[in-house]
Amino acid sequence: MGEGRNLPSELGVVRIADEVVSIISGLAATEVDGVASMSGGIAGGIAEALGRKNLSKGVKVEVGEEEAAVDLYLIVRYGSRIPDVAWAVQENVKKAIENMTGLNVVRVNVHVQGVSFPQQKTEEEGIK
Repeated sequence: MGEGRNLPSELGVVRIADEVVSIISGLAATEVDGVASMSGGIAGGIAEALGRKNLSKGVKVEVGEEEAAVDLYLIVRYGSRIPDVAWAVQENVKKAIENMTGLNVVRVNVHVQGVSFPQQKTEEEGIK
């Protein structure tokens, strides 16, 4: 795993940190219809409990000089067709990273960690 990407220019170097690629990936993934949330595991839960908003939750990136590889861990909404959601996530994340950073995305692995069920109202909640 790299520490970021350096882009040489006439005026100096532009550095893109791995965390930036992670945030772009997480936001692009959650834009896809059918994605309920990212799955951050235990570490993500601890960060949320401490009150820190973790925009790269459920994302692991490997960034080289010109290429990037991404692993996404997500929760899919119940009723969504999982392969369609996964393909849409792969396309959206690849496009977002390439457009914003200029990196060539070599792979986007999608790991479906669970299914989110709609919350059902009980009869007691419905009567006020």
